[in-house]
Amino acid sequence: MTRVRTALPPSSLPPFPLPLFVLPVLGLALWPSSARSEDFRLRLPLACEPGVTCFVQHYVDRDPGSGARDYTCGSRTYDGHDGTDFRLPTLAQEAGPAGTVLAAAAGRVLRTRDDAPDVSVRETGLGAVAGVECGNGLVIGHAGGYETQYCHLARGSLTVRPGDTVEAGQRLGRVGLSGASEFPHLHLTLRRAGRTVDPFAPETGSGGCSPAAGPSADSLWEPALREGLAYRAGTVLNAGFSSGPVRMEVIESGTVGAAGPAGPALVAFVRAIGLDAGDVQSLVLSGPDGRPIAQSEEAPLARPRAQSLVFVGRKRPEAGFPPGVYTATFRVLRAGKPALAHSFSMELPALNR
Repeated sequence: MTRVRTALPPSSLPPFPLPLFVLPVLGLALWPSSARSEDFRLRLPLACEPGVTCFVQHYVDRDPGSGARDYTCGSRTYDGHDGTDFRLPTLAQEAGPAGTVLAAAAGRVLRTRDDAPDVSVRETGLGAVAGVECGNGLVIGHAGGYETQYCHLARGSLTVRPGDTVEAGQRLGRVGLSGASEFPHLHLTLRRAGRTVDPFAPETGSGGCSPAAGPSADSLWEPALREGLAYRAGTVLNAGFSSGPVRMEVIESGTVGAAGPAGPALVAFVRAIGLDAGDVQSLVLSGPDGRPIAQSEEAPLARPRAQSLVFVGRKRPEAGFPPGVYTATFRVLRAGKPALAHSFSMELPALNR
């Protein structure tokens, strides 16, 4: 029996203080509660289903100092992060419907960029995107003094120009890997008078957070979105089976090879996001008789994980794997209590000799 694990630390990317265009206010300052417009609401900025085909990776950093905390006082952000990151599970989805970037509200296009290289910063290094951390994107001005900024779009995908009027839900482009981006996602920043507004909790100013289970009553998201955008204790981004060890970049590309009865091994893998310090992950692969054939329990995480990849597997026996349904179960314990659970199965046919 073999077991291998790979995990990534929280994102090492910097915040986005001047990501696309020169802004009137430097630093991360949150707009005070008294200035909110009751009529302003945001639609989802991607043509995806939240929690199914896209996921919130990072929220606005509510900590005014060198620490980091999201609007629930949780760890799903990093120091200075001034927006919401909507992540796609794989690069293969960029060109699909879920990768379509949409206007979150009606307004007028103020500024655009559409010629930045569409390459992961893991390949280029941060120095290559200095001054253009947002990559390809745009800024839209809205009623009530609001602005939305969209970052990391694919080069050449923008469908609007400065001066264009757009309707809420109108197509703007598609998700890419431009600027300081390690994975396919849209970074959406909301501002008012140059100051960051957290759409999940606009009524609380700098440093404010509350351990709520979802967007607060004053959320700027349209009411129909609030259930789908509810805060989660962690999320399984990818899960499946392979015939050998898997790597993060292969899962990211969406090209993991399928498992089969003739493969050298049967491997179950899970990539999860939004894990906290102290979380304990376990993954168990069981055979058709329900008995475990491979399993692991990881050591408690020393710090929050932006994403973590765990996989377990077993080499193919000489006589082949018994045909039937194989099931993998992934669990996360937080402070000794279940925080996340996910099971998935596949059926292996008999090995033809």
